[in-house]
Amino acid sequence: MPNLEEAIRERAYHLWIADGEPEGQADIYWLNAQREILTTSVENSGSNADAAAPTDTRLVATKSAKKAKVARSGKNKTRAA
Repeated sequence: MPNLEEAIRERAYHLWIADGEPEGQADIYWLNAQREILTTSVENSGSNADAAAPTDTRLVATKSAKKAKVARSGKNKTRAA
């Protein structure tokens, strides 16, 4: 997020408006907005990493093990006649 402070300020303002504009609680609204923004940011970055990662690591490990076994056995090499 390019300007985290601006996003938090805007969210805090919207929370404050939604609660009827009470006086003397700016810090509460700031902290609530900060928590929401940072939580959303972490969740989004986590879902991006999940999308890039394989869904089943056992499958990846099995394929890697099979490739290593084939490489050791020499089955993937073509033999000259």
